[in-house]
Amino acid sequence: MLFKVNCAAASALLTLLLLLGFAPASRAQLGISRPKGQQLLDGIVVKVDNQIVLQSDVELIYAQEAARAEGKALPPNLKCKILQSLVLNKLMLARAEVDSVTVTDAQVNNEVDRRMAYFIQQIGSEKRLEEQYNKPIKSLKEDLRPQIKDQLIQQKMQETITGKVAVTPREVAHYFSKVPKDSLPYFSTEVEVGQIIIPAQVNEQVKQAAIAKLNDIRGQVLAGADFATLAKQYSQDPGSAKEGGYLGFFKRGELVPEYEAASMKLEPGQLSPVVQSQFGFHLIQFIERKGNTYSTRHILLKPEAGKADASEAAKLLTKLRRQILSDSITFAKAAKDHSTDKTSSVNGGLLQNRADGGTRLPLDKLDPAIFFTIDTMKVGHITPPMPYRTDDGKEAMRILWLKSNTPPHQANLEQDYQKIAAAALNEKRNKALDEWFLKNRGTVYLEIAPEYAQCKVLDVAEGR
Repeated sequence: MLFKVNCAAASALLTLLLLLGFAPASRAQLGISRPKGQQLLDGIVVKVDNQIVLQSDVELIYAQEAARAEGKALPPNLKCKILQSLVLNKLMLARAEVDSVTVTDAQVNNEVDRRMAYFIQQIGSEKRLEEQYNKPIKSLKEDLRPQIKDQLIQQKMQETITGKVAVTPREVAHYFSKVPKDSLPYFSTEVEVGQIIIPAQVNEQVKQAAIAKLNDIRGQVLAGADFATLAKQYSQDPGSAKEGGYLGFFKRGELVPEYEAASMKLEPGQLSPVVQSQFGFHLIQFIERKGNTYSTRHILLKPEAGKADASEAAKLLTKLRRQILSDSITFAKAAKDHSTDKTSSVNGGLLQNRADGGTRLPLDKLDPAIFFTIDTMKVGHITPPMPYRTDDGKEAMRILWLKSNTPPHQANLEQDYQKIAAAALNEKRNKALDEWFLKNRGTVYLEIAPEYAQCKVLDVAEGR
């Protein structure tokens, strides 16, 4: 369909479509280098103080946008828009350095581990990931660390710039009115699904076996065995086992309380008794103190519950289901009080749409396990307890609730207010970033390669 729109309407439409769609995280978004065999011509195209933008940064994002377009024509100035966005990010990093905006090593390490776990899950195993990138996991993590640190600092800077930005209902309605009626997106069937997850409880016999094993290992170390060697052999902490259990330096308050409390009682070289935390059972070896930080090694054993240990979880879920259906408790209250899934329990048990932050999910984007369960359910129905395996591979039970089922429709304020509000908020945040950029662009040294001079990256507010 061909139509003419003014610049404001085009901007609103583009933002709305981006906010209402969902694209899987790319390698660039996840911060990992491209696999072996894929290479791009490289070179510095922009310098922002001591920050740089590479030709490959622009080309990789451009290639991802081309793949998303699925053969449709791309905007002629897309590379300039990509460069403008990258320059804004580099400016935020440069200003963060001046303004002393930082993130902790613990935050960076946690995010590195999270993204690496995601990649391993996506590709199937650590071995396959190492083969794909022709590097060991340790090297991949080292490649990730500086990129992720930059991303976390950018996020922190962006939060300081846009954190207080909000939209009123009137602004949402005005934003929506700018979108041409014949260009409004059409939504397929959407559902709201709630869940309550309760993990299977590890039986006492399995716990005692883990404690006994760690006490045996402790005895071996006291008899002269090497802690690091035993950690590589027995520890179930994938992040530190290959490093001989070494965790690195942490400040007080950065590790779980039980682990820190046990560590603080030790002198260099000493071993702790067996310590229990939310992650399992630890044997800790203290290494050294340095200023207000300390370093340790540990061996972690994570006793796991089996299917046979889920009976108590099933009983509790059956009771909760009966109470919800009889209106003696709400699903939201039951989820908040009992579900161990933190993401949904704080949201009334409802699964969240990561694209817009709302609770309505496209039916065709649902996890197959949920889709085939709710496909024949009526609104308001709650399933009996069903076996479930958590993201970290633990046995659990859960119940699912179909809260609503919205038929296919064209976007409108009544049914899609939350999505439209998110898009309007995003546009307003972009304007705040543009204003910040215009205010701060003169505070840094900026040099652009001749082949990108026509992009006028300093005019980012006009280029959005």
